[in-house]
Amino acid sequence: MSSHTHITGNPNKDLELYIETHTSPEDELLYELRRQTHLKVLRPRMVSGQVQGQLLTMLCRMIQPKTVLEIGTFTGYSAICMARGMGSAAHLHTIERDDELETFIRQYICKAGLQNRIHLHIGDALNIIKTLNASFDLVFIDGDKREYPEYYKMVIEKMNPGGYILADNILWNGKVIDPEAQNDSYTKGILAFNKMVKEDPRVEQVILPMRDGLMMIRVKD
Repeated sequence: MSSHTHITGNPNKDLELYIETHTSPEDELLYELRRQTHLKVLRPRMVSGQVQGQLLTMLCRMIQPKTVLEIGTFTGYSAICMARGMGSAAHLHTIERDDELETFIRQYICKAGLQNRIHLHIGDALNIIKTLNASFDLVFIDGDKREYPEYYKMVIEKMNPGGYILADNILWNGKVIDPEAQNDSYTKGILAFNKMVKEDPRVEQVILPMRDGLMMIRVKD
C-alpha cells in the first residue's frame, strides 16, 4: 500500500485554500474591495487578492521604498497593500488606463486613508511615465502584457541602484512553455519581457511560481 498521502478533490484548489488559510487574512476594507470588484467590475480575477496583497505589503516593509511606481492599478487593491507597507513619508504613483475605474479606485484609497500617499494617474502608462520627474526604489508592473518590454525599457532608466522591479503574470497561464499558445500578442509580450530581463547584465532576478508567476528583479548597485 502506498505511503503517499492523497489530496482529495482538486489538488491545486486544495493547496490554494491551504495557502490562504495560513496567510495573514485581509482586513474588512480589503475584503470589501475584493468583494465589490467581483460584483461590479469586469475580469475581477485581475485583483491581487489576499496572498499576493500580503506579499506586497511585506516586501514594502522589508525594502522600505521611498518612491514606488505601479503600472496597472485595476481597482486599487495592490496599491493599498503596498502603501500600507511603506513608511509614512513614502509616495506611490499608480497608473490605470481605464478611466471608468477612477471613481471606484479613489473611493477605496480614501476609505483606506491613503489619499495623501497614493497618487492615481489615469491614462496610458507609456505616456505618463515620461512625465514623472522621479526615480524609484520599487516598481510593480501589472499592466498591458503586450507592453511589458516597453515598460521595462522605461522604468529601468528610472530605478535607483539596489531598487526592485516586480512583474506579475510572468508565466501567463503556462503559455510561456507551450509552443502552440505563443502566437498571440500578449504571450509574445511576456516572452519578450522575460528574455529581455534574463539578458540584462544590470539586474538579477528570480521567478516566484505563485498565482500566475511573479518575477522579482533587483537592479545591481
